[in-house]
Amino acid sequence: MKKPVALVGIGEMGGVFARGLLKYGHPVYPVTRDMQLADLPDRLTDLESIIVAVGERDLASVLEQLPAQWHDRVVLLQNELLPQDWAKFKIDNPTVISVWFEKKQPKDYKVIIPSPVYGPKADLIAQSLGSINISTKVLASSDDLLFELILKNLYIVTTNVGGLKVGGNVGELWGQHQDFARTLANEVLDVQFALAQKEFDRDRLIGEMVKAFEGDLEHKCMGRSAPARLERAIQQADQFGLDVPTMRDIQMAAK
Repeated sequence: MKKPVALVGIGEMGGVFARGLLKYGHPVYPVTRDMQLADLPDRLTDLESIIVAVGERDLASVLEQLPAQWHDRVVLLQNELLPQDWAKFKIDNPTVISVWFEKKQPKDYKVIIPSPVYGPKADLIAQSLGSINISTKVLASSDDLLFELILKNLYIVTTNVGGLKVGGNVGELWGQHQDFARTLANEVLDVQFALAQKEFDRDRLIGEMVKAFEGDLEHKCMGRSAPARLERAIQQADQFGLDVPTMRDIQMAAK
């Protein structure tokens, strides 16, 4: 039998990973909210990996409690993720997957484009998800990962914030409001580059975002977290003294 994997967060996304791991032959230990992470190494021995599948809001508190002996085998999958989000907890080399499939009740998961993954447990994640027909691509470098994380953040923030103004789906956002969407996307990239302290080719990133749009043209732009994402993006822009007039106009119109 293969080594077990611990799973922190047993929601919709965690359930997909559990399904893949079990099919690939790894026992899965669920870690629930009433369990103390600091106590788990004595109970869960010889783990292959620990997958943190909680939402973005809960990530910091989980990583703060994560036992140091598990830092080398942690897997992260949250949205709006950048290297400083794990580095501040002295996690040097996690495995990170930029998730491009969605899972919402009552439907089964839906793949938009292959999900990039990088880190020590990349093969584990790729093989496990592949066992349930979720496509991935294993990246070659940390720079490739940073590009992919910025791309996912670009997609999420542009569609959510854009949806606050125009509503609809991503196909309509790009097909009917392309000038607006492109202007907003460049503001999002200004913020992402400042946060990451590294820049990539803007046209390439926007082109890859459009490919993701084409993977599911009916995907709704505005989720429940859209107002919070806009507020956070503007706070981040203020942190770096960035001018983001499109975002500010949307925020003012929403008040």
